Parts: sequence; structure tokens; C-alpha cells
Amino acid sequence: MASLNKMTIIGNLGADPEVRYLDGGAVVATFNVATTEKYTNRNGEKVEQTEWFRVELWNEQAKVAEKYLKKGNSVYVEGRLRTELWTDKEGKERTSLRVRANTMQLLGSPSDGRQDEPSYEAPRQQAAPVQPASAPRQQPAPQAAQPPRQQAATRREPEPVPFESNSSDDDLPF
Repeated sequence: MASLNKMTIIGNLGADPEVRYLDGGAVVATFNVATTEKYTNRNGEKVEQTEWFRVELWNEQAKVAEKYLKKGNSVYVEGRLRTELWTDKEGKERTSLRVRANTMQLLGSPSDGRQDEPSYEAPRQQAAPVQPASAPRQQPAPQAAQPPRQQAATRREPEPVPFESNSSDDDLPF
């Protein structure tokens, strides 16, 4: 029988990630993500309910989290739900749940309006103008560094593939 253990979370970081470098060279980052549900109850009162998820990232993704994730950032996380058993200071066995993420993506604009934080996007490069082979080559004049221009993203949907059938009978078993 098939089974699936998959968590998808979109929320905000409650604090900066805690990053540990382990003896074997592995890196693990742990952080909390809050998701908030807002609704109106039967009495007409507005209710806000927040759930907290403990998330862990490993190795390269942990290094990315250490570099870019900060408290309050919106983040998309996808991974598996893991159960951890541990013993508290009083000797009682406890259980906690953790999301072992295999995908993490920072959401929102690179700095969400904050000027003091670094950009999360790689700088865009512009292609050099093409000159005819017969034209003499000129050295471009030095230019002052300028911030990359924000261009509206145009998204083209792929063309549908035409389906041709030579007969009215197909090989589908249903």
C-alpha cells in the first residue's frame, strides 16, 4: 500500500535560524515557522489562530538558511514530518514533531522594503550589443555601478502539443 509523509508550510520565521556545525562536517539549521489562520467565529468575533512548526534543514540548505533567513521572513518549506522521542529533566518521556525540510524558498521581495538587508537575488546581467564583423571594435566607456532594473516578468505558457490519432480505437485499458 502506498503512503505519503509530506508537509508544506508557508509562514514567517519566529527567530533567526540556529545553525550547528557537526563533527562529521554536516551542518544543521533549525528554526520555527508560524502559520496564522484568521476567521470569524459563530458569534461574529474575529479569531486569529497561530500554529508553530519546528523546521530543520541540512548541509547546503542549512548554509543558505544561515546566510539569508532572518526573523520575520516569509518562507515556503516542504519536507517530511518526523517524530522525536526525548527525556526531559524530570525523567519523563516526551514527544515532539519536527519538519525535516528538503525544499526551502524565501518568499516576498528581496528585502521586503528594508534597505539595510542584502538582496537575495543574483544580479542580472545584460547582454552586450552585437556589432557587425566589419565594424571596428570600440572599448565601452566605464560606467558607474547602477542597481539592476526591475523588469516586469513576462511568463509564456508552452504551446500545446497537437494530438493526432490515426484510428478511433486506442490502447487504453479503460
